[in-house]
Amino acid sequence: MSDQPGPKRVFLIGATGTIGRATARALVQAGHAVVCFVRPETKSLPEFAGATVRFGHVTDPASLARDGFCGERFDALVSCLTSRTGAPGDAWAIEHDAHVAALDAAKAAGVGHMVLLSAICVQKPLLAFQRAKLAFEKVLIESGIDYSIVRATAFFKSLSGQVDRVKQGKSFLVFGDGTKTACKPISDDDLARFIAACLTDPERRGRILPIGGPGEAITPRQQAEQLFALMGRKARISSVPVALLDTIIFALSALGRVVPSLRDKAELARIGRYYATESMLVLDPVTGQYSADATPSTGSETLLDFYARLIAGKASIERGEHAVF
Repeated sequence: MSDQPGPKRVFLIGATGTIGRATARALVQAGHAVVCFVRPETKSLPEFAGATVRFGHVTDPASLARDGFCGERFDALVSCLTSRTGAPGDAWAIEHDAHVAALDAAKAAGVGHMVLLSAICVQKPLLAFQRAKLAFEKVLIESGIDYSIVRATAFFKSLSGQVDRVKQGKSFLVFGDGTKTACKPISDDDLARFIAACLTDPERRGRILPIGGPGEAITPRQQAEQLFALMGRKARISSVPVALLDTIIFALSALGRVVPSLRDKAELARIGRYYATESMLVLDPVTGQYSADATPSTGSETLLDFYARLIAGKASIERGEHAVF
């Protein structure tokens, strides 16, 4: 069914996050018929103008079939679903198991194409959620249906946690000197339009698609300098040693052997360290170096544009569990 030209029937999971909501909008704007499958306990249901909303549990294969697909035929499955914390149990339950269940249900519903929002950081999988994402990518690639795996770089919301801090007159915190890592940040809407276009662009099928936002790659120090410049103030940047994170990880890991609940906190600290020390760019497997030039760009909104809207009160952020600051 998905090989036919024209609008598609699309089953969307992970629709309540900021990227999921943007993707729902982009799919509807592109003329597709969209069914958003969300949790029954969703406290604040976003507006999905033009889309159908169905309630159920993506972790339950029976609910996916009964409450989601409802015995109907669909052309495509689109997933913006991700684990909330990145802790091992949550990561494998969502990044892998729930996606396997959704893929199985989708295939039974006639779906011939899946667009998966993954992450560029899986190139160097040191964390549980990265390994879980990679494991499902492998399942999808070997599933026999068409696939488009979108490995996005850093999101605006992940890089905006210090705007309020700076507005309060405090310094901008960076790890080390703030120049050792870089990314090509992408807005929710630009990423959503890229995801939606995967349904109709044959060049994006059967491929892993790293993608970043427009413009040059930017370091944390450059983020700080641009933010202060927008506010018309001299940059105040404070350095945080990476060794501090190492100490926290060591302590939580040791205590986690006695207090199991601290194991997840240790993993969150490892996630923080990863983002503090690794660039969100395409990794050259031969040289082991990150390359801004090899990282494709899309869209029109830059992080600086978003900072300006935040400062003016014309935008807001919903920060996830992975935020470092």
